[in-house]
Amino acid sequence: MTVLETTDPTTDTTTDPATADSCAGPRQPDRRPDGQDHYTISEVVVFTGLTAHTLRWYERIGLMPHIDRSHTGQRRYSNRDLDWLDLVGKLRLTGMPVADMVRYAELVREGDHTYGERFELLESTRRAVLDRIAELQDTLAVLDRKISFYAEADQDAGLVRVVREMERVR
Repeated sequence: MTVLETTDPTTDTTTDPATADSCAGPRQPDRRPDGQDHYTISEVVVFTGLTAHTLRWYERIGLMPHIDRSHTGQRRYSNRDLDWLDLVGKLRLTGMPVADMVRYAELVREGDHTYGERFELLESTRRAVLDRIAELQDTLAVLDRKISFYAEADQDAGLVRVVREMERVR
């Protein structure tokens, strides 16, 4: 079972993520077809931009605990794992603490009965993102005013130089 698959505790059945809510955006075009999607850690590093150390750490802390292994013990990531890493990357960009990401992963693995708690966790993160966006918009407005001030001052200074040059030529 991957981190994207969930188990319904009432029926002990596994939900296929292909039929569930997708955790990430559209698939990258150069991925292998499902069923042939065994990626090494080096390939995942190229896909995601994460380091191998980070991928191993994610596994160790429970953010990606069910990575498949080859008969030689080599990690084999799937398209589902890449989708999950895409979502984790988005959550990182929101500023969500790692502990909350791990908790979210645990809730996903626990099954559909955790939708309410997942909703609250994501809704809280969304509110924090909206607050941060508002802060950034205020900051951008200050920058725009300063840029306009300096652009006008530079333009005025340029006109003064032109007038002085014209007076000197006379």
